[in-house]
Amino acid sequence: MMKIASVCGAFFVLMPSPFTKILIRFTVDDIMKEDIFDRLSRSGFRSRFRLKEKELEYIRQKGMDTIRRHAEDFITRRLAPALPAHDGKQTPMRGHPVFIAQHATATCCRGCLCKWHGIPAGRELSTGEQAYIVNVIMEWIRRQAV
Repeated sequence: MMKIASVCGAFFVLMPSPFTKILIRFTVDDIMKEDIFDRLSRSGFRSRFRLKEKELEYIRQKGMDTIRRHAEDFITRRLAPALPAHDGKQTPMRGHPVFIAQHATATCCRGCLCKWHGIPAGRELSTGEQAYIVNVIMEWIRRQAV
C-alpha cells in the first residue's frame, strides 16, 4: 500500500518494497498537474457538498457577477491575510453559496489551501493566488448551477 505524506510545498510517497521503504519526493507542481476537481471528487468530505435550491435561487436572483464579487470580498477579507482571524474556523458551513463552495473546493482556510492547492500559510496571498482561489470557487458554483 502506498502512503502519501504532505509537507506544504513537497509531498512524499512511501512505497513498501520487500527490502526497504522507498521514499520518493515530488513537488506541489507534480501534484497540481492533476485536475483539482478530480482530486476533490475523491474526498468523501469535499464531494458531499452541494448547492441546495435556496442557494441556487440566490444565484439566479443575484447573478454570477455579484456572486464573484462576494467571493472576491470573502477571500480578500477572510483568507488573504498572512494570519487570518480564526483560521480554520473562519468560513461558515452554510449561509452563502460561496461558503459552501469554499468547503467543497478546500479553499476555506489556509491549512486546506496548503494541503489541497500547495499555497503556503503564514504569508499574505498574492493577487494571483486570490484570483486562482476565486476562479476555483466560481467554477465549482458554475458546475453546480448547471
